[in-house]
Amino acid sequence: MIKLIASDMDGTLLDSKMSISKDNASAIREAERLGVEFMVATGRAYTEAKPALEEAGIECAMITLNGAKVFDKEGNSLFTAGIEKTIATEILDILETHNIYFEVSTNKGIYSEKQEKRIENFASHIATTMPHLTYKVAIAMASAHLALLDITYIEDMRALIKQEDIEVLKIIGFSMDGPKVLAPASTHIRQLADLAITSSAQNNIEINHKNAQKGIAVAHVAKNRGISKEEVMTIGDNFNDVSMLQWAEVSFAMGNAELEVKDHAKYVTSTNLENGVGEAILRAIREDL
Repeated sequence: MIKLIASDMDGTLLDSKMSISKDNASAIREAERLGVEFMVATGRAYTEAKPALEEAGIECAMITLNGAKVFDKEGNSLFTAGIEKTIATEILDILETHNIYFEVSTNKGIYSEKQEKRIENFASHIATTMPHLTYKVAIAMASAHLALLDITYIEDMRALIKQEDIEVLKIIGFSMDGPKVLAPASTHIRQLADLAITSSAQNNIEINHKNAQKGIAVAHVAKNRGISKEEVMTIGDNFNDVSMLQWAEVSFAMGNAELEVKDHAKYVTSTNLENGVGEAILRAIREDL
């Protein structure tokens, strides 16, 4: 029987309003009632992931920043895997060479040098995932959503990275031109040591330490709980979910997942707009997967 469920958030647990639907929340509570632990495994930072969970009344452990930082249910840090500072600076150099906007997630929060670019890129993501919206509406939604998130705008990212009390946990690059621009930059970055490069959307690349992967983090949590991989279920939709879909004995790809991602999952559920997470959880319970 399943004892631990780890679900991605964007494109998976969250709907078009970046919220957790009542059906998904109900299925999570049913799993918890039966003694199954639920947790999220997201590319988001803790402060970005927490609001949607709180709104749905869900308290759970959290794998954040693709596995760079893991928290227990009470918000205590359990595991950290950061990027070495000289490597982080080289990554920024490469992203700037390719004219890619970037944000840096640290132990002190998320930092950006360009507020306008952040809104533009998030709006592009919304417009891509919800093509029925006009770009003007997407910009308005992006501005409203980002206003709720903690981010600090600074002038010099490299000076920040040099500070002794700063740990670089994840660097994310965005381009509205998608893979045409991001793929060459990714190839360049892969030449650096000890990195894992994934993506959670067509318009981004996410760069972590090689030990900061969702699969590694889920395995770490399961081991601490005394839970075997046969008793773990994972749910995701994009390339930063592949490592945990491959590791768990029971894995679900969303109906809206990338085709290559579906190849790494044992099962496919409905889309994130059709309560696919809740459907997968209830199926796992019903069929004792």
